[in-house]
Amino acid sequence: MILVVGGAGYIGSHFVKELVRSHNVVVLDNLSTGHRWAVDDKAIFVQGDLGDTQVVQQLFDSYQIEAVLHFAAYSLVGESVKDPLKYYENNVVATFNLLKLMKENSINNFIFSSTAATYGIPQVEFIDEQTPTHPINPYGHSKLMVEQMIQDFSKSYGLNYVILRYFNAAGADESGLIGEYHTPETHLIPLVLQHLLGQRESISVYGTNYDTPDGTCIRDYIHVTDIAKAHVVVLDQLLAGKKLNTVYNLGNGNGYSVKQVIDMCQKVTGKKANVQYVGSREGDPAILVANAEKIYNEFGWKAYQDLFRIINSAYKWHSNNVYSNQLE
Repeated sequence: MILVVGGAGYIGSHFVKELVRSHNVVVLDNLSTGHRWAVDDKAIFVQGDLGDTQVVQQLFDSYQIEAVLHFAAYSLVGESVKDPLKYYENNVVATFNLLKLMKENSINNFIFSSTAATYGIPQVEFIDEQTPTHPINPYGHSKLMVEQMIQDFSKSYGLNYVILRYFNAAGADESGLIGEYHTPETHLIPLVLQHLLGQRESISVYGTNYDTPDGTCIRDYIHVTDIAKAHVVVLDQLLAGKKLNTVYNLGNGNGYSVKQVIDMCQKVTGKKANVQYVGSREGDPAILVANAEKIYNEFGWKAYQDLFRIINSAYKWHSNNVYSNQLE
């Protein structure tokens, strides 16, 4: 049995959908940002908080857990600046308690969802795993703190881990049954699509004077299903007894500007966006693009879906579900 904490969230639910094809899965989620409808019916669902040690221990008592995958972090940068307590309590303290219970119950396989936010504002165009980590907000700090805890638990207690640093997750499952649904929404692609579907009056572009070909920020967008498949690949390695204990970047290795994303959304939908250009946001790097060659060289994993396929899948999801009351 595989335990997935945060398995009702955006990335977690897509991973569960992939994982139930080959493994028995139990999902723990408090539904604060996740959704019950997003969890595949083949998985066992338990509503509870990762910070509740009694709930976690009960899961360890009830199921023979072979590995734990952690998707249960708060992840809004702006919110983390306004309310760092919330982020350190959930992202750091609750994860520490999880790791402690794993140690006490001799559960040694762990995969952690980390983030490109740990790199802060890097001085290189293509970010590999050796790029120095200098996070610039509490969200990034909380993720890096957990990375350090994991590494220390590995050295002292034998924890076998993989840390996956995501770049910009986007898109939706090809079935159209699950996809990205946040309240509030902060990610560019769903914001643009919601606008083009009549849910927003306009779309704001923050800054047009960056040192990029069209003046807008460039980011690395990776399809959420590609992310999910990467987790399955490394999980199978851990379950086979491989001692990985390392960090992998997950990204496309290609950057797309804000203007390119908006143009592609217009192409996919056949609709014209009302774009409002406003001032740049403090701390926004001009370019953040992943070098994900390490995981490709070791396991043959790569992100296969390009920007058109990412946005097309997201549009299918949003156009089918954005008005539905079942999403609440």
